[in-house]
Amino acid sequence: ADDKYTDKYDKINLQEILENKRPLESYMDCVLGKGKCTPEGKELKDHLQEALETGCEKCTEAQEKGAETSIGYLIKNELEIWKELTAHFDPDGKWRKKYEDRAKAKGIVIPE
Repeated sequence: ADDKYTDKYDKINLQEILENKRPLESYMDCVLGKGKCTPEGKELKDHLQEALETGCEKCTEAQEKGAETSIGYLIKNELEIWKELTAHFDPDGKWRKKYEDRAKAKGIVIPE
């Protein structure tokens, strides 16, 4: 499975991170280059842009599900963090356009 990202962190409790401000902000600072990274944060940071650009083609099933969970949660509960991430990773909005229909199909409405 060389064509997939490592599944080493696939069992991480994503919900616990999303619902707890301190670790969530720590991960966000890591991926945005504003703070230190844990090993799993570094893994996320190293692959986030590529996953975005390739439609998560190297993601494991757990990672794809995790991405959907994270996006849905951030949009509903942490809109400022979502806006900061999209400004950083998608300043021109090209990925937003690409993924909007996919998100809608999963019940996620991406805010303007």
